[in-house]
Amino acid sequence: METSDMELSEEHRMIRASAARFASDRVAPCAADLDANEAFFDDLYREMAQRGLLGIGIDQRYGGAGADPLAYALVMEELARGYSSVADQCGLVELVATLLELHGSPEQQKQYLVPLLRGERKCAFALTESEAGSDVASLKTRATRTAGGWRLNGSKIWIHNGPICDFAVVLARTADGKTGSSMSTFIVDRSLGGFSSGAKEHKMGQRASQLSTLFFDDVVLPAVALLGGEGVGFPNIMRCLDKGRVGIGALSVGICQAALDACIGQAKVRRQFGRAIGEFQAIQWKLADMAKDIYAARLMVHDAARKLGRGERATTECSMAKCFASDAAVAHTAQAVQVFGGSGFIRGMLVERLYRDAKITQIYEGTNEIQRLIIARGLLQ
Repeated sequence: METSDMELSEEHRMIRASAARFASDRVAPCAADLDANEAFFDDLYREMAQRGLLGIGIDQRYGGAGADPLAYALVMEELARGYSSVADQCGLVELVATLLELHGSPEQQKQYLVPLLRGERKCAFALTESEAGSDVASLKTRATRTAGGWRLNGSKIWIHNGPICDFAVVLARTADGKTGSSMSTFIVDRSLGGFSSGAKEHKMGQRASQLSTLFFDDVVLPAVALLGGEGVGFPNIMRCLDKGRVGIGALSVGICQAALDACIGQAKVRRQFGRAIGEFQAIQWKLADMAKDIYAARLMVHDAARKLGRGERATTECSMAKCFASDAAVAHTAQAVQVFGGSGFIRGMLVERLYRDAKITQIYEGTNEIQRLIIARGLLQ
């Protein structure tokens, strides 16, 4: 059951339909191979750019679609129904492109934003460190001012696109203390000496999303590498994460919907005790619980997206949508494996992959423990 089309504009319906066709025709057929081989999807990445699926919410003058956060959520859900690693790439580009659009200089936008949305360059968002995941204020990567710019030292772990990125947006400490004003963001080009990647990590799920550590060893940055001004990196990133959490919420809904679709098909054809398993109440209840939570999660994601689109503060709503949708994705992909029985436990089965892919949604873009803290603080304020 989908959110009523009456609540979507004609433009939204067209965007959703376009993303759904791409996901079903181009993404889903190769998802199993991409997962098995842990391979990046260069052809799909370029095609996403050609179809306008990179930079959904970015102004058209930079090559984006110029659409609103609801359109972004619709695209993320449909892509995730095909394969969440592909949706994850869309989300990464949206986050980095939003930072570049809002805070980049015209020169930075020309050099990085425009080719990114053309699919000519790949980006990374380098925030997490071994002791600074949820506790961002404890990050140790430091940029020291020099006569001509900055010198960057440190490392970032579990960075999406780490092995393949052409540039990274890096949060680094530029002053002592743990306040937000002690941190700044920099655009670090792969061509600079001292910038390197560690070995590709082998992950539980979303295996076609490349992950590695990034190392910065005396990287000499020009003054123009600073993104958005000194001391404003942390608040600039935090403001963008609301949209990011809408995206992960939508991605989670897409994973969950794909699991439900598979279970409905299985319930009709798999037979036990002389009957289709869909005739048993135990299976019917699993399907019903999946459907109602998907419906609720989708409405939460869309409501948060609409608030962002109207320019309203929606941090609490975005955190609730991300937290609820990702918890539902993990719970119900586990139930999908149960519906498939022993076959659902076999590598290469769709529901087995969906189960693995779902888990990270409770962790990245802010763990669900952090989301609950944000929600509670919003209530108490």
